Amino acid sequence: MTFNYYGFRAIYLHEMDRFRRTLLQSLISPVLSTSLYFIVFGSVIGNYVQNIDGISYGSYIVPGLIMLTLLTQSISNTSFGIFFPKFNGSLYEILAAPISTFEMVLAFVGAGATKTLVIGAVILLTSNFFVEVSILHPLLMIFLLVLVAFTFALFGFLIGLISTNFEQMSIIPTLVITPMVFLGGSLYSLDMLPPFWQTVTYFNPVVYLINGLRFSFYGASDFNIWISIGSMIFFLIACISVVAYVLKKGYTIKS
Repeated sequence: MTFNYYGFRAIYLHEMDRFRRTLLQSLISPVLSTSLYFIVFGSVIGNYVQNIDGISYGSYIVPGLIMLTLLTQSISNTSFGIFFPKFNGSLYEILAAPISTFEMVLAFVGAGATKTLVIGAVILLTSNFFVEVSILHPLLMIFLLVLVAFTFALFGFLIGLISTNFEQMSIIPTLVITPMVFLGGSLYSLDMLPPFWQTVTYFNPVVYLINGLRFSFYGASDFNIWISIGSMIFFLIACISVVAYVLKKGYTIKS
């Protein structure tokens, strides 16, 4: 079976066009929130914590803020992208098209990841106005950003696929993802935590994502970089497996 490029392209461009129509709203929120993080955390806490691992506090939190944006935006973009066609009935237009489930999933996930990477790039540019940001391993950074964006876009697709209302769709990003990011060392080093909480954070997968991205920036991390990369790939495989299982068991987007 050949890949239906035109069907994939139609869905992908439709999702990107929706992003283009709301581009200003999509970019203002992360820019404002990032600015506030630097004003509040960078200025206030930075006065008490001069540097961590030889890195100024303002610069140290940049990878954490980017990861926070990537995780939340990847999930919300893709979950809403698949949920709204289900909600307003326009999914039937896709169901009538000669396109496979794989091509539809790839289009929705690819579009969601692309939107997230654009916003992530804006966050990185915004950070440069407040602190000095250096990237020791730019290729590794790009690889990690793309990997995380696609992985959590796929996770967001799963959330939108199984959700039956807006409340269900907001539960995981609000009650799970955001706390995991803040407890994952996004704004501090794990060495600053008491021994008990250090042990607890080892069970938080977001810790490894943030540390992997921080290593690509400054070469500093609480874990070996291969542990971070391995955890990302493991979660990606887990997401692929769960999505395939859910689709196979009845939560199909195409009969």
